[in-house]
Amino acid sequence: MTSAPLVPAPVTVRVPAKVNLELLVGPRRPDGYHALSTVFQAVSLYDDVTVAAAEDWGVTVSGPLAAGVPENGDNLALRAARLVETHFDIDPVHIAIRKGIPVAGGMAGGSADAAATLVALDHLWDLDLDREELEDLASELGSDVPFLIAGGTAMGSGRGELLAPVLARGTYHWVFALAEGGLSTPAVYAECDRLRADEDVPDPVPTAALVSALRTGDPHELAAQLSNDLQAASLSLRPDLAEVLAAGMEYGALGGIVSGSGPTTAFLVENNEAGIDLAVALTASGVVRDVRRASGPVHGAHVIHQRTD
Repeated sequence: MTSAPLVPAPVTVRVPAKVNLELLVGPRRPDGYHALSTVFQAVSLYDDVTVAAAEDWGVTVSGPLAAGVPENGDNLALRAARLVETHFDIDPVHIAIRKGIPVAGGMAGGSADAAATLVALDHLWDLDLDREELEDLASELGSDVPFLIAGGTAMGSGRGELLAPVLARGTYHWVFALAEGGLSTPAVYAECDRLRADEDVPDPVPTAALVSALRTGDPHELAAQLSNDLQAASLSLRPDLAEVLAAGMEYGALGGIVSGSGPTTAFLVENNEAGIDLAVALTASGVVRDVRRASGPVHGAHVIHQRTD
């Protein structure tokens, strides 16, 4: 008599969102991507991704921000799982995503789910991958995915996937204003190209002032250095975001910026109490309906649960 093969227990990984403190966009490269120089910070808005052995490949999405996330082969988490299959010949899995990161909001929600899936599969199937191996796989999926493996604060170059850690002292407090509807990242980059069509766009170089501000741990110093080359394009496509940015600054933010390709706007505040005040003021004003408070930097994708029953 032979015993049935053991099925590994499902693994749940928690993964944060990101905000770009600086996003410098260079010219379009021959491969279609743009040369980037960016400084990422992982912040405490999270998706929980549970990966379980299954008979067929699949993905389901739930949570307060689940609307609009595909539950088919277009889902980046499922693409991450199928990528691992090509390297390690793993069995099918089902991926259950509970969304707490804005969708199509410039905070890398899809990339976060892909990063979480890679970490979960490493544990589920005992692949014993080190961080470099995970980041190599992640880089095949998108520019933000490698960063969300480790989290913290890091500088990205290339198309954002080449990472170097950045020393950041202290904790920074953020208020994120969520916009109704999303913005297509390719559309924002295309609009950026259109707006700069007559300019000689240089290769992007990291700003020393922003790195220095992070070393101080002073939110006032950091607020003065926030920048995003995609912001003009996002505002061109969504003029309503200008009103949100203006309101955030009027109600006490130290600095405001469109997060990544938008349409989420990110406001840096002095401390947690200031974040509460700003969140209340923004929602009471009617300029935005939904806000989230978060802090950073935080760790990247990490296992929070593996059932043993």
